[in-house]
Amino acid sequence: MALYRAAAAVLAGLERGEGGLKSLVFNSGFPHVRQLYALVSETLRYASVLEKLLDGAALLQTEKKLAPQLAKVLVYDLLFGKGLKCGGRWKALARRHRARLEAELARMKVRHRVSRNEDLLAPEKAVSAAASQVPRYVRVNTLKTCVDDVIDFFKRQGYAYLGKAVSVEELKTLSGKKFLLDLHLPELLVFPSQTDLHDNLLYTSGHIILQDKASCLPAFLLGPVAGSHVIDACAAPGNKTSHLAAILKNKGQIFAFDVDPKRMATMNTLLTRAGVTGCQLAQQDFLTVDPRDPKYSRVTHILLDPSCSGSGMVTRGPGEEAAPSAERLQALAGFQRRVLNHALSFPALRRLVYSTCSLHQEENEDVVQAVLQEWGSAFRLVTAFPSWPCRGLAAFSGAESCLRASPAETLTHGFFVAVLERCKEGAAAPSSLPAAAKENPQPGEGTEPGAAPKKRKKKKQWMK
Repeated sequence: MALYRAAAAVLAGLERGEGGLKSLVFNSGFPHVRQLYALVSETLRYASVLEKLLDGAALLQTEKKLAPQLAKVLVYDLLFGKGLKCGGRWKALARRHRARLEAELARMKVRHRVSRNEDLLAPEKAVSAAASQVPRYVRVNTLKTCVDDVIDFFKRQGYAYLGKAVSVEELKTLSGKKFLLDLHLPELLVFPSQTDLHDNLLYTSGHIILQDKASCLPAFLLGPVAGSHVIDACAAPGNKTSHLAAILKNKGQIFAFDVDPKRMATMNTLLTRAGVTGCQLAQQDFLTVDPRDPKYSRVTHILLDPSCSGSGMVTRGPGEEAAPSAERLQALAGFQRRVLNHALSFPALRRLVYSTCSLHQEENEDVVQAVLQEWGSAFRLVTAFPSWPCRGLAAFSGAESCLRASPAETLTHGFFVAVLERCKEGAAAPSSLPAAAKENPQPGEGTEPGAAPKKRKKKKQWMK
């Protein structure tokens, strides 16, 4: 039974947006991680089928004490796996409902005119196909190296550098050992989706960060100048925090909060490997942080990426997309509104980025609209990345200032980003941030913030 409880806990963590599939499995404490990963992966793959089976058989209505996540893994192994590997009351429960579940599965096959269980997965296969097009994005950690040197290193490893991409379509054609410089972000390299760099020296030494392009947008769009004081409100596992440190050039101060001790330990390891300094980690719920504390009197920028449904996350294996209930979405949106309101209450705040890895309007445009209405004319939206192709849903006037990302349109995870700026009487109108993609230079061609350094650094010993 320990296997099923561990699998149910991982599914619940995914729904709460506490991490990715691999990290939750490996941090679960379950001794047989491969067995657990396989069970959760297959349960996720059949998620929509399992939900219909549970509804059709009224299992959760009959067994009111049975958690939905536990029900899914039990029914998966009962009907699609190798049979239940447990005894006691859970096996007895499954036997009581087996006939009803099998009958509902048979009706589903008749309705869809299929004969095999696999054939019920056609919609999931389409999602998986879109996800498989998402490339491997590699952010150069400018705290330790520069874009030019990383490109040279990969070239010496037999990779072919094709220059800067000119369109999203060009990213789809990558194959083999070829890579490009991203067309939007100046320190992001793009490799074919199947590229595995976890054992590469650059990754293990912290010179590169494996981070999806959409996940790089919040820190990039926040754009604090060196010397700024910044809060990363929901920081773990730390990729965005390390990105902020790189933008700040380790000059200034970052306050990073997360309530989960395991995630904070992972974050501390990541930041140390990345060479981040000037960052104070606090295992604390951001909602309990006092904005009037003198420690935060100089905080001008806040990156807020709160817990969400995680419905925009995709994997290179089985899908991780969550399917939260209406009640779950309502609860998440309520929390997101509270934490965004709290973030805006810091007295010196000038700019804030609100982001989620959710596709749901309730967690994105609706949250931003509600909070802006509460604050009246104190804050307004900045038009983020005017050249970005996907804008916010037209939920309210100004939603087009927000941006969205998706596997199909931007070849990234699903994401939402809004940039808010404080309004001051007599202040100049906020400019669009950042400028069009064409203003981002090739490595060595420019010196504006975010561009690769013009002067090549001396080769590091590890690159020789």
